Amino acid sequence: MNSLFCRHNRFTADCPICSKGTVLDSGKPAPRPRAARPSGRGGKRAGSAVASRVVTGPYASAGPYEDEAGGSYDVRLERVPGGVRLAEWASGQIRRRAPVLEASGLSDLVGAVSERDILPPPDAASLTEAAGTEPGTEPARHGASRGRAGDMQEELRVERLDGERLRVGRWILRPGAGWELQEAPVMLPVARYAEAIRAAAAAGVLAG
Repeated sequence: MNSLFCRHNRFTADCPICSKGTVLDSGKPAPRPRAARPSGRGGKRAGSAVASRVVTGPYASAGPYEDEAGGSYDVRLERVPGGVRLAEWASGQIRRRAPVLEASGLSDLVGAVSERDILPPPDAASLTEAAGTEPGTEPARHGASRGRAGDMQEELRVERLDGERLRVGRWILRPGAGWELQEAPVMLPVARYAEAIRAAAAAGVLAG
């Protein structure tokens, strides 16, 4: 244990020689507290809400339509990185559900894709050709494009709902649970849309 007295017969804390350079040095400036750095880019406080950025590209739209709650929305078909997205939009925000639109609206979207050069000409032509498919002799409630989601089967379906409305959504076959609708916007390659639209047209789903 250090003595309270130094070799100069003074209190160590009062001795200008023995206390120099130590925490007892009254002439040594106290360390300045480090200023807290603001969290996040641009000095935003941690936990502040930041709106997520939604990537958008050239698009065609149909609507507006009214949903079950009386809200208004439109349906956009747009080119985005990685494919084509079909989604409902309301108040400038994308909605997390499978898009629903009228059969005539789907035809309008396909026509606008070609007119406004939203997609490369071969892709636009494939959608136009698919929508113009003549109905066959075996009507059905939906047309589908089959694929896989990992180890599970999945389908992109264009199906008729009550009235004149269609739903375009992905369904996944879960083992032991059957087919399950994915309530989310659809983003897939153009070929998948064309295949599903062609099958729906052949099944009479697109007919008025």
